Amino acid sequence: MLGVSGCERSMMEESGKARSKHRDQSQKVGRIKYTLQRIQAIEKSLEEIKLSQRLILTGLKPQFRFEKPFIQKIACVDEVDTLILEHLYESGNAGLLPKDLAVRLSQFKVKRHQVSRRILRMNKRLEKELGERVVERRGWHWGLTSFGFESWGEEEKGGED
Repeated sequence: MLGVSGCERSMMEESGKARSKHRDQSQKVGRIKYTLQRIQAIEKSLEEIKLSQRLILTGLKPQFRFEKPFIQKIACVDEVDTLILEHLYESGNAGLLPKDLAVRLSQFKVKRHQVSRRILRMNKRLEKELGERVVERRGWHWGLTSFGFESWGEEEKGGED
């Protein structure tokens, strides 16, 4: 109160309340930049959670039995992917050429190179989630792996019993 008049004192008290307010981070760096920072932090924590989930799944993999609907949900994007796996399952160990698969899927107007691309994408998705491949190359043919036969044929075996 040294050298402060009554009018200035009342103004300081009123503005003192305003001064105690702190700006939050979004006001300091901008709303869009703050939102992007938050999204990146969330994505980073989500990746860490996915990594820990994969580690747990890898450790417990021998105890799990993966069934056809689960594999379909992870690997297959549409009906064409599902039909590709169906035809490969029916062909057995010999597998099929991409052009033969394309002929069987002619109603979808799929070409042989598109069949190979779809198979590679299915493998990539499944490899990312489970660390397994559902289809492998056998010379020029594509055939289901042992993991693919176990998981894809599981539903049909269960229906027979």
